[in-house]
Amino acid sequence: MAAPAFDRESVPTPIATHDLMGHAAAEQTLLKAATGGRLHHGWMIGGPPGIGKATLAYRFARFLLTGGAERQEDGLFGAPPPPTSLYVSPENPTARRVAAGAHGDLLTIQRTWDEKRKRFKRDLPVEEVRRIAPFLRLTAAEGGWRIVVVDGADQMNPSGQNAILKILEEPPPRALILLVADNPGALLPTIRSRTRTLMLEPLPTTTVRSLVNRMMPDLEMADAAALTTLSDGSIGRGLDLAAAGGLDLYRVLLGVLDTLPRLDLAAAHALADQVARSGQDTVWETTTDLLLWWLARFNRALARGQAAAEIVEGEAALMERLSFAARRDRALDRWMEVWDNVNRLFAKAEGANLDRKQVMLSALRTIEAAAS
Repeated sequence: MAAPAFDRESVPTPIATHDLMGHAAAEQTLLKAATGGRLHHGWMIGGPPGIGKATLAYRFARFLLTGGAERQEDGLFGAPPPPTSLYVSPENPTARRVAAGAHGDLLTIQRTWDEKRKRFKRDLPVEEVRRIAPFLRLTAAEGGWRIVVVDGADQMNPSGQNAILKILEEPPPRALILLVADNPGALLPTIRSRTRTLMLEPLPTTTVRSLVNRMMPDLEMADAAALTTLSDGSIGRGLDLAAAGGLDLYRVLLGVLDTLPRLDLAAAHALADQVARSGQDTVWETTTDLLLWWLARFNRALARGQAAAEIVEGEAALMERLSFAARRDRALDRWMEVWDNVNRLFAKAEGANLDRKQVMLSALRTIEAAAS
């Protein structure tokens, strides 16, 4: 039975999300820095996609813009207790303006929307980055901090990185730059050296499962468990998979792989036709991502000599069958090479606009050759 459709746009964006789960230690690091009186002007918040990095950045921005880090005057009963988290109520007027993107002291820099492909573009344009310097030169509208959140900082080209480096080298007073990056290593070493790095870990399985249940209450228990595993510690990934029909695509994909060591050509062609249809960019990207993810998972299980947990029915038997043959032939290196070759093939297809059906068939044949 197909999983129920999920509307990704029903989920609040990070700037409008007030709850943060799974990153208590990182939150306390920022809280201590903010209330210690010597807050560094640049922070790099890194970690896998979809785990809450941007949510944490905006949570921190809200806290500062509402004066949370300022020492409160003693009242009738003495000084109020210091804050224990970065939480700001959604009802707070400042928080409302932040959520609406209407706070004069907060600038958001992110990738622009591709209306044709219905997704964010891959690169962060240098024109967007160049908005930062004039913004920070202005006096704070409300007498506090001027804050910039760069979401997708690792997608800046060299020109964009050099533009932000100049700001980090000579920051204005009371200015804060929060760089959100999936891959901080893609940024210039000089940028990394001028920021404090805060790396976030993938979310615990229990946290992802709780979020899946909250956001998709209509999912059957088995589907919720499967989606949690496919999320791989990233609720953002899980939501994207749900919106793209990822569970159903994964079942179809595993159905084709289950015919190994000799592929059912009719099933392989049917899958290739399904994912290569014109205008189905999301289906293509989701399926190729799932195939690479499955290959990496199989390689990890093979290297450890331990069976991976079954996500959909029949998967454990497939992995055991392939693992037995691989162990017999001492073929771990060959399977690692399969992942690398398929990864390169999909990357080449994206860059060279190759025929997607033939690319998918070629990837499946590469897997078949290793399994034979």
